[in-house]
Amino acid sequence: MTEASGAPAQVEPFDVVDLIHTKRDRGELSAAEVDWLIDAYTRGFVGDEQMAAMIMAIFLNGMTRAEIKQLTLAMIASGERMNFDGLGKPTTDKHSTGGVGDKITLPLMPLVATFGAAVPQLSGRGLGHTGGTLDKLESIPGWRADLTNEEMFAQLRDVGGVISAAGSGLAPADGKLYALRDITGTVESIPLIASSIMSKKIAEGTQALVLDVKFGSGAFLKNIEQSRELARTMVALGQDAGVATSALLTNMNVPLGLAIGNANEVRESVEVLAGGGPADVVELTVTLAREMLALAGKTDVDVEAALADGRAMDTWRRAISAQGGDPDAALPVAAETHTVYADRDGVLVQQDALPFGIAAWRLGAGRARKGDPVQHAAGVDLHAKPGDTVSKGQPLFTLSADEPARFPRALESVEGAWRIGDAGDEVHDGGPLIAERIAAS
Repeated sequence: MTEASGAPAQVEPFDVVDLIHTKRDRGELSAAEVDWLIDAYTRGFVGDEQMAAMIMAIFLNGMTRAEIKQLTLAMIASGERMNFDGLGKPTTDKHSTGGVGDKITLPLMPLVATFGAAVPQLSGRGLGHTGGTLDKLESIPGWRADLTNEEMFAQLRDVGGVISAAGSGLAPADGKLYALRDITGTVESIPLIASSIMSKKIAEGTQALVLDVKFGSGAFLKNIEQSRELARTMVALGQDAGVATSALLTNMNVPLGLAIGNANEVRESVEVLAGGGPADVVELTVTLAREMLALAGKTDVDVEAALADGRAMDTWRRAISAQGGDPDAALPVAAETHTVYADRDGVLVQQDALPFGIAAWRLGAGRARKGDPVQHAAGVDLHAKPGDTVSKGQPLFTLSADEPARFPRALESVEGAWRIGDAGDEVHDGGPLIAERIAAS
């Protein structure tokens, strides 16, 4: 007879190997099985090697809508859920699947907040060629990303909008799963992408959500059909959770705007808030603002006027100051630059997004591993966009870095990514900036 010591071991209701077999053989997990799986993985009972087998089975065989919904709810339940009901005004948010030169959150948040909606924008840092909103804003002297829940609430009440880092308490299961997907070749799984994004956004507590789902060269998913499937899946998850949700499919075949990096993207965002800026950045900012405000119940608004008359700029300055930043401070400037010039007269007919994103990353604007530092002054500034007429000797783009040794590899990454043709040649830009709107059924 053996003597028991301490508390009795928890009796687990399921065996993870049985669940792996179910998904391996294209079966469907029950709600109880999904809940247990995520809880057991979060507390360490299910090991990384077992969850790696599970997510590979999901990657290969997919999940039903019911499974994806339950996976999302289970990840939300793994942590805290924020609530902004006490603000006394509607909350609305935007999520982008990421791209090259995608700085839209920066002018969008103050623009929407100007009309009396609260915008709790929890953002992240970049990895690889996709830039991070927090990296961009941290190029502003003094600005801080990490806020307490109380500080967020106060800023939403007083300013109307906040851009900050998501706390570790929101959907911690997603953090574990995301890290595992990154090293197991299972990132591009629509059920896993959708549940990852929506678990954080629903836990964030927003009442309305607009999804900017990219497709094309510089996007997470290159194919518009895949992006459409992801958008529909996420809109359905929002609908099931009681969050008013819609999505726009937007073109990421060419870089968005003229600036790719951190500090230079802040400069471009301020230009938009001052009533200028590149036409594509303005178009997407205005369209997303209208969509966010409509879901928040505010339809009779003139968002272009708020850019033109300085109201959105005033909100931006207040938001930056509230987080310790100096909106008047000079932004970092790189020590070295290298400009590429047109070698002939003609029309710029090609400018692929992904290679230019990789160039900015190699210049120091991005990071290869989570936690790596970024160089806020590094990046690429474009002087022409597809369809523009150019002359021999005209600047096409400028690379910026603190170390000139970074230029050769950055130039190597954009070799063949741009081309000058003749008048009348087809322009390879992937079509309209906004391809489709997807609403809840």
